[in-house]
Amino acid sequence: MPDTDVTDAIAALPCWSGAIEIDALPGGLTNRNFRVSDQSRQVFVVRIGRDLPEHGVMRFHELAAARAAHAAGVAPQVIYASSGFIVSRFVDGSPLTAERVRDPRMLERIAALLRRCHRDIPAHFEGPAMIFWVFQVIRGYLQLLAKRGGGPPPAALRTFAARAERLELAVGAVNIVFGHNDLLAANLIDDGERLWLIDWDYAGFNTPLFDLANLATNSALSPELETTLLESYFDAPVAAATGRAFAALQCASLLRETLWAAVSALSSTIDFDYQRYGEDYRQRFEARWLEFEQHHG
Repeated sequence: MPDTDVTDAIAALPCWSGAIEIDALPGGLTNRNFRVSDQSRQVFVVRIGRDLPEHGVMRFHELAAARAAHAAGVAPQVIYASSGFIVSRFVDGSPLTAERVRDPRMLERIAALLRRCHRDIPAHFEGPAMIFWVFQVIRGYLQLLAKRGGGPPPAALRTFAARAERLELAVGAVNIVFGHNDLLAANLIDDGERLWLIDWDYAGFNTPLFDLANLATNSALSPELETTLLESYFDAPVAAATGRAFAALQCASLLRETLWAAVSALSSTIDFDYQRYGEDYRQRFEARWLEFEQHHG
C-alpha cells in the first residue's frame, strides 16, 4: 500500500467514480506506478513522476507519446493527466519476460507491433516531438558524470566516449521513425489476443534499428533469434550494412544502460540497486564490444 501522502494525492484526482482502492505496482525506475479501481469496476494505472532532464525524460512529451500511441492502437488509453500524474486504463494481461520474448513466434508478434508503432504514431502525435539519438544521450551522460564525479573513473569515461564515437560512425545513415526506445520485456503486455506497449518516458524519433537492438540486448537474443527479429521486421534478408548498424546499436544500447545506471545512482530517490544493475550492463557491453570489434571493427 502506498504511503498516506500518495494515497491522498491519488484519491484527490477528479477522474474517479466513487471510492477507490489503490495498490502499488512493481517496477518503475523513473516513476511510481499504482493500480487503482473505483466503484465503476474499472481499473486504471496511475503513473507519478517528475521531469528528469538528466535522462531527457519530459512528462509533457511522455503524455503526448502515450496519447498518440493509443490512437495508433499500440498503447492503452490515457483518461486523465495533470502535473506529475498520468492515468491510463489498466491492461488485463501479463508483462512479457525475456524468456517469452525469445520465442520466435513472439518475436514475429513484437516485430509487427513495432512496425505499427514506428509507422503510425507520427500521424497522431500533437505538439513538439523529441528525438532519441542514443549517441547524443551517451554524450550527455558522459559530460554529466565527468562534471559530478562519483561514477566511473575519468579513464573509463574517455574509453566509453571513444568507443561510442566508433559505434556512431559504424551506424551510418539511418531512416527515421517514431521509436519507443525502452524495450524492456516488461514494457510489453500480452492480453491473450494482442500485445501492448507501455511506458513512453524515452519515446522519440529515432532509427527503427535502435528499438530492435534494444529489444535484442535487453532480452539476450541469440544470433539466430536476432536474425528472426530483423527478418520479421523488414520482411527481407538482413543486408550486411543493416547487420553492422544493428550490431553497433546493440553495443550503444548496452553502454547507454550502463551510463543511465551510473547517473541514476547519483540522482534518483527510488530505492533500487543502480550500481549492481549498471555493473551487469557494463559487463554485457564489454562482451558485446569485443564481438563487434572481431566481426565489424
